[in-house]
Amino acid sequence: MATVELTTANFDEVTERDGIVLLDFWADWCGPCKRFAPVYERSSEKHPDIVFGKVDTEAQQELGAKFNISSIPTVMAIRDGVIVYAQPGALPESALENLIEQVEQLDMEDVRKKLAEHGHKH
Repeated sequence: MATVELTTANFDEVTERDGIVLLDFWADWCGPCKRFAPVYERSSEKHPDIVFGKVDTEAQQELGAKFNISSIPTVMAIRDGVIVYAQPGALPESALENLIEQVEQLDMEDVRKKLAEHGHKH
């Protein structure tokens, strides 16, 4: 599956469902974003069970603001509607694959329990 362009219109629908959603916050003027794009695209081909979303921070400023995106590219991982990773910086392919493995292996019951302990809603 190729990458999916996310906007304020489809963002919640895509990110709140069960399973894994990766997000790439990017912009056209960002050199590191352009270099990261093919890595992200290749990874999306390897993992058809994962949604690879792209958020153009210029066109979707509201989404960038909602998640306090101050540096791009920022990669975010959401599993079962819970943000489990968010870091700025382009990842090399091996690091992106490693991140995907870690997100796949998460015990979401444990994650939700920890969030509840810290007073976060999921």
